[in-house]
Amino acid sequence: MPMLTRTEKLDLRLTPSAKRVLQSAATAAKRSVSEFVLESALARAEETLPDRQRFGLDAERWSAFQAALDAPARPNPRLKKLLRTPSVFERRRK
Repeated sequence: MPMLTRTEKLDLRLTPSAKRVLQSAATAAKRSVSEFVLESALARAEETLPDRQRFGLDAERWSAFQAALDAPARPNPRLKKLLRTPSVFERRRK
């Protein structure tokens, strides 16, 4: 795995007690505070993002999902009215 150069910086504001907790945890993990915070934040990001980027479906649900995507749009009179009304940027000044 190639070593990447860290060129970006992230500043944090935190309470003195939060800083002490992070320093203690970093020491226990035998890491610098920066390494500990970065590793922890990246691990949490990797837990958070998959649900928002990918999802898995079995064959039956995949078919239902595709059918929903392929179905014609339902009529929406309020949206139709909105799209027919000139925006505040399009209205002429009197």
